[in-house]
Amino acid sequence: MNVLVVGKGGREHTLAWALRRSALVDSLYAAPGNPGIAALGECVSIAPEDARGIAGFARENDIDLVVVGPDGALEAGVVDEVESLGIRAFGPTRAAAEIEWSKAFSKRMMREEGIPTAVFEVFSDVAKARAYVNELGAPIVVKTDGLAAGKGALVCRTVEEAMKALDGLMTEKKFGEAGRKVVVEAFMEGEEASVFVLTDGERVMPLVPSQDHKPIYDGDAGPNTGGMGAYAPAPVIDEGALKDILERIIEPAVLGMKRRGRPFRGVLYCGIMMTAGGPMVVEFNSRFGDPEAQVILPLLEDDFAELAVGISEGSLPAGPLTWKRKAATCVVVASGGYPGSYETGMEIRGLDLLDEMDDVFAFHADTAMRDGKLVTAGGRVLGVTALADDLRGSIDRAYDAVDRIRFDQRYFRKDIGEKGLRRMA
Repeated sequence: MNVLVVGKGGREHTLAWALRRSALVDSLYAAPGNPGIAALGECVSIAPEDARGIAGFARENDIDLVVVGPDGALEAGVVDEVESLGIRAFGPTRAAAEIEWSKAFSKRMMREEGIPTAVFEVFSDVAKARAYVNELGAPIVVKTDGLAAGKGALVCRTVEEAMKALDGLMTEKKFGEAGRKVVVEAFMEGEEASVFVLTDGERVMPLVPSQDHKPIYDGDAGPNTGGMGAYAPAPVIDEGALKDILERIIEPAVLGMKRRGRPFRGVLYCGIMMTAGGPMVVEFNSRFGDPEAQVILPLLEDDFAELAVGISEGSLPAGPLTWKRKAATCVVVASGGYPGSYETGMEIRGLDLLDEMDDVFAFHADTAMRDGKLVTAGGRVLGVTALADDLRGSIDRAYDAVDRIRFDQRYFRKDIGEKGLRRMA
């Protein structure tokens, strides 16, 4: 079959890689794709949020399956447009994806369904938001209602810091219309992890638990980013915790969305805080995480294309998924200065040295070809993933691979996976 991947980052490169491994896939396209994806298929110059453009390309090129990667494309209704032409799509409709693109909708749904999450209120008036911050006290979390590239959740250690966050989001509009409305919620103490499930709108099938590293600096210091690395499996989510999360959080969410006339089909992400009182929801997302996809999909033994087709038709396979008995670690190599200002156009060298390493992959996050050379084109440049028999081994192999890659002003965290090692010890 012919498959179109929507998106251009590391997540989409990983999706394309996983799909290309399937015997079901004859031709692969990406809109707009990146140089890494170009080695696997044909990249076409269509923006991910151009729903009509993507649907038109799918119709004209006999695409059998459209796999949507980024949240913005889901909010733009790409799945709706594609399915309106009778073409299969992997991903939720715009209405179902509101579980991510509106934090207010998501939190209210959780409250109504009795899903454990932090106490909260939603505000479009900055004065009322300020009053609530004073009422709750600090630490406290301020979130944009809309999408903000994974950077819209601000953990504020003091009331003064929270007031500045409100001003930045609601008055100065740091994230544009995404901050027109905000969610203010109580701070949750604990260790955070990522739980993803595949769902056909009724049943759910868990993927291997993982753990992302959002802050820019070692030790989880500094501002949040789109993600500086991940590893899987994450020992903080053991079998008992996963069962509890499925029964008390994810299954009620999926059934709650169905009751609201918004059946959710695709991959559902649940950010979990493992608190002293049990697992609580940080947020839901309507797609694979980046960089979590870069450690989950390389561990999957099953045919991802076959799974995506089944879910697009509303039918999950009967049996459990099969996983490699290995661990995976992904280290994101970024441009110095990210998530603030940074330079681009730096030549990337050494990727060819990874070819001699088994089970090591360099997924392109933001690269470009200029004058025949691969160069940096954004903040997060590459996601370097390595598999090994255990977590320690996968961490060592990932950093060995990162050391072979060079570009001016590169930056990466040096403690990816350390929380997992400490917990296992």
